Amino acid sequence: MSLRDFSLKFKGQSACVVENVDLTVAEGEILCIVGESGCGKSVTAMALMGLLPQDAAKIPSGTMVFNGKTIDMTCERIPATMRGGDVAMIFQEPMTSLNPAFRIGDQIAEAVQQHKGCTRAQGRARALEMLIRVGLPSPEQRLDQYPHQLSGGQRQRVMIAMALANDPKLLIADEPTTALDVTIQAQILELIRDLQRDTGMGTIMITHDLGVVAEIADTVAVMYGGQVVERGPMAEVFEDPQHPYTIGLMDSVPRLSGPRARLTTIEGTVPSIDTMPQGCRFRTRCPFAAPLCNARPALANVSETHAVACHFAPLEQNLKVAQ
Repeated sequence: MSLRDFSLKFKGQSACVVENVDLTVAEGEILCIVGESGCGKSVTAMALMGLLPQDAAKIPSGTMVFNGKTIDMTCERIPATMRGGDVAMIFQEPMTSLNPAFRIGDQIAEAVQQHKGCTRAQGRARALEMLIRVGLPSPEQRLDQYPHQLSGGQRQRVMIAMALANDPKLLIADEPTTALDVTIQAQILELIRDLQRDTGMGTIMITHDLGVVAEIADTVAVMYGGQVVERGPMAEVFEDPQHPYTIGLMDSVPRLSGPRARLTTIEGTVPSIDTMPQGCRFRTRCPFAAPLCNARPALANVSETHAVACHFAPLEQNLKVAQ
């Protein structure tokens, strides 16, 4: 899947909440989109799935290429036959995503029947198969239980089972471990990674947790203010971050070794979308801000696979010259 020049604006707002975003995820690859709350991660995923209300969300530009099909997002939505079939999504909070009035087995079976055209019995058999596959304890019993009878981690496994029941080519996971404790988080991440390797599907993982990124990502895209400010292989971005925002995020992560010190913070707060500064949207919080930052920096390559939207990138070279 590739997304090109995607911009999104909500009714009543003067600026785009997501602007000129390019993303690519290959078959068998895990792309992590990381950034603070409000940076545009989840709303981009919702737009990809065609789940935003058309009367409130406008897409001025954007093209998605998926499985050989080109979708002009300014006037088309992802077809309903693809949503939940070729493209599936795991949401942040399974308790609000699962229907509390229906049994677990019926909800998974319905998704299978909708896309595979099978009988109810076949859909239920597939539901049981998927619950076994995601490691849910006592899967036969869980089929006839309701969401409130399961723990948070178990509900998330059900959501994963439902998302993968139709063998999607692309999985979008929107902060799937947010409401879970640490040990369950690790189990869910390991499950997603193992299933992704088994099926070869492309995966977009949305998170604000750099630990999750380090654990699971092949490539990473860092978003700030609705824009991608850095993109590249996970190892390269983590070993040599080039955008001041990425550096700030990484410096704010607690260290388990070394001398004890106060955590680094990024000064200021994220401006509202209507008060975003012109040019570089990070410049009002950036320690390297200069007059040229009044012009928007392009997302340009600093290596063959590593791109950064900063006038000073590569930092080691240009900041030394500027000083």
